[in-house]
Amino acid sequence: TQDVSDVELDKLYKVVELELRGNDPAVLKSYKSFTQAACGHLNVNVLKSWTPKKAHHERYTLLRSIHVNKKCRTQYEFRTYYSFMQLEKLTSSTCDTLLEYLQRNLPEGVALKTTKVSLEKIPSHIQPPEDSSAQQTTIN
Repeated sequence: TQDVSDVELDKLYKVVELELRGNDPAVLKSYKSFTQAACGHLNVNVLKSWTPKKAHHERYTLLRSIHVNKKCRTQYEFRTYYSFMQLEKLTSSTCDTLLEYLQRNLPEGVALKTTKVSLEKIPSHIQPPEDSSAQQTTIN
């Protein structure tokens, strides 16, 4: 038998946001469909899913030679593609299981960032505001 105080309750997350970043849009699209299929098998509700149309570009201009020829330069460009998903109403055990599965199957060149939003009780030291009409004073 277990005591009620020893049992740790599952946290409920209102929204879990997944941010996928990658260098190749085809790999990112494939992994996004894999993620949606995994959510479907675990009965996780996908609230929203979107992909920005433009990639984030970073350009670096460097000297081609170390010492001479300042006019000869090389330009490098990195394109980062993004994809976002919002998962709704997850328990902590389901969330941990899903995220571990997604991390283990993460392809090369794709990064996964998660943000969890949970609801909590208002702390006892915070009190509701008093009646605002009683506190109003006239300014002369």
